[in-house]
Amino acid sequence: MANSTVCWVVLCLLCWFSIGKAEYLKYKDPNQPLGARIRDLMKRMTLEEKIGQMTQIERKVGSAKVVKDYFIGSLLSGGGSVPAPKATAKEWVDMVNEFQKGALATRLGIPMIYGIDAVHGHNNVYNATIFPHNIGLGATRDPFLVKRIGAATALEVRATGIPYTFAPCIAVCRDPRWGRCYESYSEDHTIVQAMTELIPGLQGDLPANYRKGTPYVGGKDKVVACAKHYVGDGGTYEGINENNTIINSHGLFSIHMPAYYNSIIKGVSTVMVSYSSWNGKKMHANRALITGFLKNTLKFRGFVISDWQGIDRITSPPDANYTYSVQASIHAGLDMVMVPNNYTEFIDDLTLLVKKNVIPMSRIDDAVKRILRVKFVSGLFENPLADYSLTDQLGNKEHRELAREAVRRSLVLLKNGKPANQPLLPLPKNAPKILVAGRHANDIGLQCGGWTIKWQGEIGNITAGTTILEAIKATVDPTTDVVYKEKPDATFVKNNDFSYAIVVVGETPYAETAGDNLNLTLPAPGPSMIKHVCGVVKCVVVIISGRPLVIEPFLGSMDAVVAAWLPGSEGQGVSDVLFGDYGFTGKLPRTWFKSVDQLPMNVGDRHYDPLFPFGFGLTTSPITQS
Repeated sequence: MANSTVCWVVLCLLCWFSIGKAEYLKYKDPNQPLGARIRDLMKRMTLEEKIGQMTQIERKVGSAKVVKDYFIGSLLSGGGSVPAPKATAKEWVDMVNEFQKGALATRLGIPMIYGIDAVHGHNNVYNATIFPHNIGLGATRDPFLVKRIGAATALEVRATGIPYTFAPCIAVCRDPRWGRCYESYSEDHTIVQAMTELIPGLQGDLPANYRKGTPYVGGKDKVVACAKHYVGDGGTYEGINENNTIINSHGLFSIHMPAYYNSIIKGVSTVMVSYSSWNGKKMHANRALITGFLKNTLKFRGFVISDWQGIDRITSPPDANYTYSVQASIHAGLDMVMVPNNYTEFIDDLTLLVKKNVIPMSRIDDAVKRILRVKFVSGLFENPLADYSLTDQLGNKEHRELAREAVRRSLVLLKNGKPANQPLLPLPKNAPKILVAGRHANDIGLQCGGWTIKWQGEIGNITAGTTILEAIKATVDPTTDVVYKEKPDATFVKNNDFSYAIVVVGETPYAETAGDNLNLTLPAPGPSMIKHVCGVVKCVVVIISGRPLVIEPFLGSMDAVVAAWLPGSEGQGVSDVLFGDYGFTGKLPRTWFKSVDQLPMNVGDRHYDPLFPFGFGLTTSPITQS
């Protein structure tokens, strides 16, 4: 009897001890090696929890309960998907944290990772700094400038509680008819390679002797980056978005692949797969390039993510056989799938495929280890919930000054004077009366282009910034009469004694397939405005566009021509250079063709006959004006 009593007391003490002291969880200990934390967590996870980690859903279909019930590993904001119109940084933080609380309430408390397309600044968010699109940054030829932009963007993304951006796009656009050409730094892969400096800007500089291919994020003011779209997205036939890139292995590996080498060396944490195909094989199902080359040959140890409904597009028409799409993509090496809406279908199909041994458990484990590795190195386990400490970074003065500098340095001067020995630029600030023409001169949305506030962008003053017209007024002498007319006719110009005119014309915003364009003509009313204004008074034409356009028919009538690309929110950078406070230094990041009949045409081609060659750009010196 005494022995049984002693045993009962000991048992009670043991129970009390285990209740009073929580179980030591190695994966939650930041002092443990990364590999040990991953292994400890993996051995605790069920199949359901693992597949949840591989699932990324759109915030519109998510909730804390959905995240908790389905063990969702990631959420995202698609273009224009926001917690509220003109949401503040605090509202973004609160939304992200609400989803995170659902993840932390799960059995193992694995934090979710929230992603967003911050591709030229934190462009989904009202009041954020909008930098020039990549084509403009390619014109600067300055990787360090791009790195600084990455660091500023990281701060603004973190200001809203988000730790992950789907950037940079390291496509090598070989045909300007492609609707995503402005997301490409250049037709020349060496420039694209140099601009992968955005990655250490976003993620931080790698420590010395850091293991090649391992993801890295250097603190709470840095974000997870994503090299995209793997691989060959900029080489599709006739520039048709999501189409087929017809090129031999040498071409693919010498033109489209090199920037991925740089990205991996710089510790990029994730890689997004392209919608496009290579010689008829869908990239989302290309095991040889995803698992064979990216993971095994290049030793990439971060995770591979699909594009939006990217696996659905494996079949034609899309979603014709979703189970097959799940099987083919996961087998190919996809680790996380941007579902983004029908997550129960994805989870059910993948679960069934594993249980039937169609997809081996080893493939699931590889995916989950990679996802957890990124979550651990980004500090999510230690700091899963965001605070408000960085909210003042959104659109702050220093970032806007950086964007203004980027605009100045991205402008390419294509023509200056007719004849050339009588340059028009820089313009005098003290002219009595000047004309500013064109809607593009007074519209933030047109300046910024696609991927701004909404996926396709939007016309209008859709976010904070400085229009080109406002910048001109702030730059010229107070006595100068600045007359703005959206669509002046020749009579209006003749009846006013203008010293000169600044005509701002170009494309309207677009993104992806909506931007595919087989004719690349200068949109109306651009041609008629050039005719009416430049036929009467000396004029400089500023072109706002995501790519070169057909301008040869109008070139003779224009005194000066500036390619301003899609400069973003800080229009003062345009005025800074037009009036000589700074000189023109930008160089063409891509060939400016004469006619679309020449396309595709890239530097180095045998029959290379451009209007302005790759690398062209006239320069001016800054002047001191009274």
